[in-house]
This record gives sequence, C-alpha cells and structure tokens, in this order.
Amino acid sequence: MLSPEQLFAEYPSDPAQVEAHKKRMMAEARAYRLKELRKELQITQVELAQQLHVSQNRISRIEHGDIEKSQVDTLRKYVEAMGGTLRIDVEVDGKKFQLA
Repeated sequence: MLSPEQLFAEYPSDPAQVEAHKKRMMAEARAYRLKELRKELQITQVELAQQLHVSQNRISRIEHGDIEKSQVDTLRKYVEAMGGTLRIDVEVDGKKFQLA
C-alpha cells in the first residue's frame, strides 16, 4: 500500500484540475443548502418550478450545483419564493460592494 507521499509522487496533481474540482465541490455545497432550505419549508421542486415558471429539471440542476450557469433572475426568484433576499457581492482589489 502506498503512503500519501508516495501516491502524490507517483500521481502528481494538476493545480488547474484541483481548482476546478474545488469550485465544483463548493457549488454543490451551496446548492445543497438551497435544497435543504426548500425542504424545511415543505416546498416541492415541482411547486417551486411552477411558481418560478421554469422546469422542475431547472430546479434540480440548481440544487445539484449548476448555479453558475443560472440566470441571476432565476436565482433571485428561487430565493424570494422561500422568503429570502438574493445578494451578490463583488470584490476587486480588496474593494467590496454589493451588486444586487
């Protein structure tokens, strides 16, 4: 059995792939929180989709981490349907401001 050091030496990682995987994992974690909130409010994907005028499949994709490809308006409606407010924060060169 290989030690972690031996494994990393034998199979070096690509930093770009590691970063891409990290982004996917973070998106899935954020989406999971949306799904859990929807369930706590006892709203089904179908009910939410009807309220937002999107397909149930679109709700499912959002809840499985496909947030970055979603339109801001769809995400805003999703959050507002659960009684929340969508915030979009921007940070450039250490300067932060709220976009939406």
